[in-house]
Amino acid sequence: MRAIRWKVGTFYCLFACLFHLLFSYSALAQQSTRNDVNIVVAIDCSYSVNPVEFNLQIAGIAKVFSDPEIVAAIADGPRGSIGIMVSHWSTSKNQKISVPWTRISNASDAIRLAAQVAGSDRLTVEGGTSISGVLRHSQAALEAAPFASDRRIINLIADGENNNGERVESARDWTVRFGTIINAVAIINERSWLHHYLRNRVIGGPGAFVERADDYVDFVRAFKKKLLREIKGDPIARLPRNSRKYALGEAETLKSSL
Repeated sequence: MRAIRWKVGTFYCLFACLFHLLFSYSALAQQSTRNDVNIVVAIDCSYSVNPVEFNLQIAGIAKVFSDPEIVAAIADGPRGSIGIMVSHWSTSKNQKISVPWTRISNASDAIRLAAQVAGSDRLTVEGGTSISGVLRHSQAALEAAPFASDRRIINLIADGENNNGERVESARDWTVRFGTIINAVAIINERSWLHHYLRNRVIGGPGAFVERADDYVDFVRAFKKKLLREIKGDPIARLPRNSRKYALGEAETLKSSL
């Protein structure tokens, strides 16, 4: 009888030890695959963006991601890695993933991503400008990201105001309830006041900001300045307590919508 009790006790002890080891390994694995920030880079492909301007956007983004200063900023982060997804957008029904979620933790990763961006074709049909549509699409992409992060950011690029789909304020308010920060690059092309519009009606979340590019040639400077600020992480996005239950409930629906 004692032998049976000893065997049972030993079994439970071994089971508890195994469970503890597996739990510890899982926690460490999750910690090691967590990024400082996950960022959706949303490229404007609406009718106001001609082929030359589209190419200036993707060439500028590729140049910035291969910049040693960007790579150094990523390495200096607490976790030393970021997640990036690149999308093209135009109307409320036209958002396409150009570069799927990619982790960047070193120069090789960054150069590989830059090459993917530089070689990408324009994926969406030309049409209206639905900033509201791309905000919802970007939030769904953040929910479906294959790795977790301390912060989540939508890096919106636009040269015009929302003129298609739902009210942009509604999409903005919905997005920030998930703890996501919406920042923007305003490319001053046909609308000299665009940076004011984006600041007042589009960006949202703690420390959200607009970076102004005086034209498409100036885009690369503005995008680099903006991305550096986002990587360095000031401030940290936090999910408001009173919206935590709402956001977690919506997350599963979003993951299946892409």
